[in-house]
Amino acid sequence: METKIMRVVQQGEAFAVQSQKAEGGQVMKCNIMLQELGGKYENQYVAAMLGNVALCRFDAGTLVAVTLRFTTREHNGAHYQDILVTDIAKF
Repeated sequence: METKIMRVVQQGEAFAVQSQKAEGGQVMKCNIMLQELGGKYENQYVAAMLGNVALCRFDAGTLVAVTLRFTTREHNGAHYQDILVTDIAKF
């Protein structure tokens, strides 16, 4: 994992999802769109924020230091990539 400074493009509202690992069987989740610095054509990522991190709110344009975890999985012969925010802090 690598920590990067990125700009928040937008963030969705937090909602509860089922989780076998969480107490009570649910965990909070929200999606956030982040963009690397350097201009409007830089790489963008849509990542999931889980648990207490999902309750943090960031306005569009906010600079954040963020650590992302990239994982892949296979389901019925198709491959998918997931991006998870493991740590995020506002500048």
